[in-house]
Amino acid sequence: MSQSTLVVAEATTEAPATGEAPAEGTAPAGGEAGHGTESTGAEGGHHGAFPPMDAQSFPSQIFWLVVFFGLLYLLMSKLALPRMAAVLNNRHKTLEADLSKASALKNETESAIKSYEKALADARAKAQGIATETRARMTAEVEGERSKLETSVAAKIAAAETRIAGLKEQAMKDVGEVAAETAADIVAELTGAQVSKADAAKAIAGLKG
Repeated sequence: MSQSTLVVAEATTEAPATGEAPAEGTAPAGGEAGHGTESTGAEGGHHGAFPPMDAQSFPSQIFWLVVFFGLLYLLMSKLALPRMAAVLNNRHKTLEADLSKASALKNETESAIKSYEKALADARAKAQGIATETRARMTAEVEGERSKLETSVAAKIAAAETRIAGLKEQAMKDVGEVAAETAADIVAELTGAQVSKADAAKAIAGLKG
């Protein structure tokens, strides 16, 4: 690119020195110089440095970087971060509330289980006490009834024995009288003599003795 510029410059300087007019059908040297300058400028535009890598644009790039970074910082600090913090805070509060509720339910469940176990133990103890008391009462009632029954049976047996003894004595007396009458009748039939019942009873008593 620099060599073509030099060539064009030499051509423009040599044209006035010779003082020759340009030939017909040929373009003036100035036109060639302009054409060469335009092509050179075009070539320079196409082959220039990449804008982000151009050192001349660094200050503007740094300025806009600071501006955009500041805007991004303000946007994050004023809008995004507070919303995120609020969401995290609400989530943390929700988790704490859920954990507290779960802990309260756990404590309530454990308390209910302990109350149930205590009520069950009390019911078992009460049932055992009632069973023991009922068994003791029934045993006492049975013993009392048996004692009454034994007393009644013993009294009835004694009365029966007394009655039997009286009946036996009465029977023996009746048997003695019958024997005396029978003996008196037999003596009267055999001997023709009349014997009283008293004498016949004495005689029979003497035979027994």
